[in-house]
Amino acid sequence: MSANPSPQARPRYETVRHLVFGSIAAVQNTIKLLHHLNYAEPNDWSKLVPTGQPNEVMAVLTKKVRV
Repeated sequence: MSANPSPQARPRYETVRHLVFGSIAAVQNTIKLLHHLNYAEPNDWSKLVPTGQPNEVMAVLTKKVRV
């Protein structure tokens, strides 16, 4: 009997990318909310990037999730 779990028993992970667009305050509040919900650390997000639209920035989070 092998000590390693079978391939079916091992959890699978996939990469997902979250893009958040809005004002600086809205994006920062969303990042804080997702941290409060234990979904992602604030430092895991990209720096805020201007989109070229007035009063709009975006932030990106890349995360591995279990499927």
